[in-house]
Amino acid sequence: MSTTPNYQPSNGTSSRDIASNAADVEAGPTDKTAEKADLNVVDWDGPDDLANPQNWDHCKRWLHIGIVSLLALVTNMTPTMCAPGIDQVAEEFGIESPTVSTLAITLYLLGLGVGPMLISPLSEVYGRLPVYHAANIVFLAFVVGNALSQNVAQFMVFRFISGFAGGTPMALGGGSIADVTSLKTRASAMGLFSLGPLTGPVLGPVIGGFVASSLGWRWTFWLLSIIGGAVAVAAAILMRETHPKVLLERKTARLRVLSGNEKLRSSLARSHLTPNQVLTQALVRPTMLLIRSPVLLIMSLYVALVFGLMYLLMTTFTDVFDGHYGFTTATSGLSYLGLGVALIVAMVVFRTVGSRVLAARMKADGVDRPRPEHRLILMIWFSPFVGLGLFLYGWTAQYQVQWIVPIIGTSLIGFGAFFVLMPTQLYLVDLFGSEAAASALGANNLLRFLSSTFLPLAGPPMYGALGDGWGNTMLGFLALAFLPAPVLFYRFGERLRAKSGVEA
Repeated sequence: MSTTPNYQPSNGTSSRDIASNAADVEAGPTDKTAEKADLNVVDWDGPDDLANPQNWDHCKRWLHIGIVSLLALVTNMTPTMCAPGIDQVAEEFGIESPTVSTLAITLYLLGLGVGPMLISPLSEVYGRLPVYHAANIVFLAFVVGNALSQNVAQFMVFRFISGFAGGTPMALGGGSIADVTSLKTRASAMGLFSLGPLTGPVLGPVIGGFVASSLGWRWTFWLLSIIGGAVAVAAAILMRETHPKVLLERKTARLRVLSGNEKLRSSLARSHLTPNQVLTQALVRPTMLLIRSPVLLIMSLYVALVFGLMYLLMTTFTDVFDGHYGFTTATSGLSYLGLGVALIVAMVVFRTVGSRVLAARMKADGVDRPRPEHRLILMIWFSPFVGLGLFLYGWTAQYQVQWIVPIIGTSLIGFGAFFVLMPTQLYLVDLFGSEAAASALGANNLLRFLSSTFLPLAGPPMYGALGDGWGNTMLGFLALAFLPAPVLFYRFGERLRAKSGVEA
């Protein structure tokens, strides 16, 4: 019986090599095979291999980015779309506690944080595509369940489970974008993707206000299921697998059959780990990253605070704009438009200024590719708007200044929040790379949504004790307290990454 030589070239095995490799196997070891010391390692067929998602044509890559962004938009519309009609829900189910009413809205966010920690690691073994599809089905099923719920217990359980599945696009989206983009084009893609978590909570109540006032609260969930179903069908038809590790594993399996060489292995394979060990590692990794990386921990806390403050702020809109300014159920959703306009302006500013700032910084540093810390420059410039907007909103609402002025305050908050979330996501994707980006973003999302679930519960007693003015002033100072973080990470981030063992 002949012995298969151990081919291990440094550049890996491509499908074009298989025929010649098979001939070498039949001929036995030769000087030629000795020169090919690494041909058991399977990699892409060169830097221009079209099987590599980063080499897909422009339209195909942006189609995937667009679908992932739409999935994130729909799942982020869901937490607040029912907010204008929550009084109808409370009346029908006999909810008397303001805390329970708030929790009925925010419990979805707890699912958004917890779900991806358990679901998204499956992408490490089975790929991103089947996880997206399974999560879409579960999400839609329990959104329909909300529309059909008959009591508060059913309503809240279905809210949590739909959020549990709905968080998957947020956890996998950054990794998917890293799969199909280079560092130079990633910023624009992440900017589009970031519009989901930023504009979803704004667009949801604008639509939900008119739907709830004319058709009732149940139709907010029927409409969500229709929109979400359309996007899910588009995803099922148009999306393809992008995870490079999974694609190379599949390529390796095909080449083993073609060549008969069972020693072939993917260049991205962790050969010493079983699938169960890979899943366990993926489940544990987000927590370990938080513990090992002070950069990830502090930036995640900053994002968690800002988004917790935004959702807490949204819980005051009904009291402020309905109570002080006479808005109705239909028009109460319009009070969110200040946030929406601000996010569009922020996106334009980012697209206009971001690439120029990045190019100028790279030139000044004498590098041909951006350092992860370069992503923090715009955060340093614009994140103070969160605190300033809280000051303006709080005191103008306290003294019932004309309604457009507190809405301008919310616009400043939304503008600053964009430049907290979007640079953080870019920073983490650059920092941890395609393979670990999903885990890093999952850890970031967990803290963000835990904060967004429970921090708003403190709103009614806090505003009751301090009023709108001092209550929002305290929140503004909390937001400003984190301003040194991006400055310090910009200056010392590379040193911290090296110390914690995290390299971009």
